[in-house]
Amino acid sequence: MITIENLTVSYRKGVNVIDSLNLTMNDNTINGIVGLNGAGKTTLFNAIFGLIKKDKGEVLFSRQTITKKEIVYLPTENFFYPLITGREYLSLFDNSGIDKWNSLFKLPLDTIIDDYSTGMKKKLALMGILKQNKPIIMLDEPFNGLDIESCHLLKLILLRMKEAGKTLIISSHIIESLTNVCDYIHYLESGKVKFSRNKEQFHELEKEVFSIIENENTEAIKELINY
Repeated sequence: MITIENLTVSYRKGVNVIDSLNLTMNDNTINGIVGLNGAGKTTLFNAIFGLIKKDKGEVLFSRQTITKKEIVYLPTENFFYPLITGREYLSLFDNSGIDKWNSLFKLPLDTIIDDYSTGMKKKLALMGILKQNKPIIMLDEPFNGLDIESCHLLKLILLRMKEAGKTLIISSHIIESLTNVCDYIHYLESGKVKFSRNKEQFHELEKEVFSIIENENTEAIKELINY
């Protein structure tokens, strides 16, 4: 179980990006994180992984402080060293299982990464993360840049990883990509989890999110279009 207790992160004094956030995520589940731009999704991911300093609060896994031994993280933007091949990049993690994984993703691993398309780079980054055997997998916008076939393939992989005992945390700006794969979706607003929904409640989730957007913007749209 992952337990986030009273997590607070600020980039400048008095302005909390993550504000006393509390959240529990059960083992062997896929958890979606959604929210409007600026809600704090990426900051939350960076804080869980330990890339940024927490002002206060804890992130626990099995009642112990979470460490990088238990978790792998795919950020939204991926970095690749210039003039190396896909195979050389994957070897930075470890050499095991590269060709087996590539039987799914079908990348030209002996080609320089600079020559890859955006989608190919995303699949390469995913391979580097997914083939690591850790209990927690955290993916920030993993469906971005993927074609229809690759999105469906990723969904099948994530479901199988859950069956194998992994706990997954993923974000997406497309709600449908989460409702198709997640057990729970948590809506982030102003650095807090405003509400969480399980599979049986997903039909309500889209209405709730769109209602928030409409309530905040309808009057402004009317003024702009001179209604």
